[in-house]
Amino acid sequence: MKEKFINLIDVKTIVTFTITAIFAMLSLKGSIESDVVMQIVTMVMAFYFGTQYQKNNTTVTDEKKTEEGE
Repeated sequence: MKEKFINLIDVKTIVTFTITAIFAMLSLKGSIESDVVMQIVTMVMAFYFGTQYQKNNTTVTDEKKTEEGE
């Protein structure tokens, strides 16, 4: 559990959560329209989870190749 928490706190995660929080605050204050916030946050989250998926998929593929002796 501790290792998962440590892996969670990397630069990409901090930037993602920071951007999300900033745009949410701007939307709540009325400084920016909520539909713009939704588009930006969706794009940031899609990038974050897409890179996480790619990272995990690459790791699994590498492990299978190692097990098969390639």
